[in-house]
Amino acid sequence: MTDASGNPSFFDTLLDRTIVPGYSRLGSRLRRRDWPADDPHRDAMRGRTALVTGSNSGIGKAIAAGLAGLGGSVLLAVRDRERGEQACREIRAADPTADVAVTVCDVSDPNSVSACANELIDRLPRLDVLIHNAGLLPPSRTETAGGHETTLATHVLGPLLLTDRLVPLLDAADEARVILVSSGGMYAQRLAVDDPEYRHGRYSGTTAYARTKRMQVALTPLLAEHYAPQRISVHSMHPGWADTPGVTTSLPAFHRLMRPLLRTPAEGADTAIWLAATSATLPSGRFWHDRRIRQEHYLRRTHYTPDDLWRLWLFCREAAGLAVG
Repeated sequence: MTDASGNPSFFDTLLDRTIVPGYSRLGSRLRRRDWPADDPHRDAMRGRTALVTGSNSGIGKAIAAGLAGLGGSVLLAVRDRERGEQACREIRAADPTADVAVTVCDVSDPNSVSACANELIDRLPRLDVLIHNAGLLPPSRTETAGGHETTLATHVLGPLLLTDRLVPLLDAADEARVILVSSGGMYAQRLAVDDPEYRHGRYSGTTAYARTKRMQVALTPLLAEHYAPQRISVHSMHPGWADTPGVTTSLPAFHRLMRPLLRTPAEGADTAIWLAATSATLPSGRFWHDRRIRQEHYLRRTHYTPDDLWRLWLFCREAAGLAVG
């Protein structure tokens, strides 16, 4: 399903355009037959350290387990230490050789992010992979203690701050990789430049989730450019539709309807694991799904201007407490 250049073929792109086949387990299993030949080997992460946020369950836990299974040392960054420790026990039960540990980090709270970063800088010589997976879909609009809408703080501001705080460790690695786990739901959303905090209009948790996932993908090229001098590459991806506790809780009707077609958490985690572990040289600043670069827009109305993107970048940097520029 790929041409000689490694780009998606017509059939592969058609799977995405028709949504259900491409995002379901069917898409994963069809594409698996013709994935790139550089499948990470058993020791692909040996000697490397990864941090995965929101990794006590679902896709995040599957990412952590997958990277540990490739020989990596993996830190599960979670809000609740006990839930994180339980996830570690479950990962070790399935793979007794897994090198996994817990660090506490609530990515929506700048104080928690800074405390986590300071702890890691004291503990680690370097960080090879940082995966921003933590996410939530609230039923109503809420704000953090800092006054920011919760999905924006969790999906955008927190990852910006944590990445920035961990630059000393990422810079110490050999071509570190930062990966943002986005969502295919972002395809339906415009870039919310004029109302990033979702203060206007009727609030929808599903829309807030998708809007902030659009922001992640839009900001990826700017992050890639920003960290290029430190040889830190930045990638975003979406996992398709996976059967996770978050989907069951937040989207019960969708889960009941689509459950036979949903991917396993491991299938949803695959591209993030591949981006982290592959020996291939990957172009920084791109958006991926099922190990292929994907378009960022399928609808004309979702396109934005460079000025729109720059305005969002400046807003998010300032809101995250980072130097603007």
